[in-house]
Parts: sequence; C-alpha cells; structure tokens
Amino acid sequence: MTEETPGFDEKPDVPSGATPDDAEPKAAAPSSEEGAAPAGDASENAGLVAQLDQVRTALNERTADLQRLQAEYQNYRRRVERDRVAVKEVAVANLLSELLPVVDDIGRAREHGELVGGFKSVAESLESVIAKMGLQQFGKEGEPFDPTIHEALMHSYAPDVTETTCVAILQPGYRIGERTIRPARVAVAEPQPGAQTAKPAEENTEAPADSAENDGNTGNAGTAGTAGNKESGGPDEG
Repeated sequence: MTEETPGFDEKPDVPSGATPDDAEPKAAAPSSEEGAAPAGDASENAGLVAQLDQVRTALNERTADLQRLQAEYQNYRRRVERDRVAVKEVAVANLLSELLPVVDDIGRAREHGELVGGFKSVAESLESVIAKMGLQQFGKEGEPFDPTIHEALMHSYAPDVTETTCVAILQPGYRIGERTIRPARVAVAEPQPGAQTAKPAEENTEAPADSAENDGNTGNAGTAGTAGNKESGGPDEG
C-alpha cells in the first residue's frame, strides 16, 4: 500500500500537444468596438428624435390642411344650399307672376257672382295650389300708405284722415314670404291742407262767444238786481 507524499498536489490533466499556458484561461481584453458603443447609441437616438420631430411637423401640417379643407367644404355646402333656395324662390315667383292675371280674373268673376259650376271648382283648386306655394295677398282699405308695398294710382284729399291713407284697393298686391312680386295698386287720400290750422282758429273764436255770453249773464244779473232794489224801495229811491 502506497502512501501519498505530503504537500504534493495533483495537477489537472493536460491534453497532449498543449502547453500548460494554454490550459489557463485568459482574461478577455477590451475591444475598441465596445468602448465606442455609447457614442454610437447617442448619435442614433439624436437621429431618431430628429425624424420624430419631422414626422410630427408633417402630421400637424396635414391636420391643418384637412381642417381647412373641411371648413371650405362646409362653406361650399352652405353656399350651394343658399343658392338653391334662392333659385327656387325666383322660379316660383316668376311662375306665380305669370298666373296673377288669371287670379285677378277669378277675383273679378267672384265679385260679379259669375264664379259658379265647374269654373268655381277649377278656380278654388288653382287658389289652393298657389296658396301652398306661398302666395299671399295683401292690401286693405284704411291702412296707411306704404310706398314700398303700395302703388298709388289715384290721389285725393279727405277731411277725416290724419295721414296718407289707402281709401280704395284697385288691385290687390301679392308676396311670397318677404319678397313682393306685385305691389298693391290703391287710391290714396291725404288730409286737407287747411284742416290742421282750422281747428285752432275755431277754438279761438269760441272763447269770445263764451265771454260775451258770460258778460250778458252778468248784465242780466245786474239789471235784475236793480229791478229788485227798486221794487223793495231801496236806496235808489232816495
């Protein structure tokens, strides 16, 4: 039995053909690429930030363009709708203007009692249709004269009016909404030129009459008093 020699350490097996130095691990030497890595990451991040800023700027520009385009489209829609309504009103007004002579004939026939039979039914149907289209008749006797909606064909003076007044409707007027398609043709009357100055003169002439009447009453009272004194034998007798 063999005894181990004290202080003798066994060495690991070394492969054949290898030197002892190769068996020991070598410390990895720092490479130049690892030392330059932080600088490369910083430049790459700066490039990404710049690209992000460009993308944000482009996005804001495209958003502004889209908002401007949408606003222009909304304005275009409103303008088209407004023009469409205006064109429709003009077309309806032109059509009804051509029908006004027929409406006038129907009105005259009704005044003379000639609106009977089938002609009456046709006339009522026509009046119903034009009323649905918005045609409104205006013009009444006694209303103040308005040159924007009235056309004066006759003129006179009247003592019972205080302003220019429509005293007769020769031909009614028609409107569609706020649009007047034919003014009312009327006869107007104005106050008489001397009507305003005559009233104060009459009031002034009534006052002397009243004073004269009062003076007469006073004189009559004085005469009655004198007569009473004479009858009673007052101081006048002495």
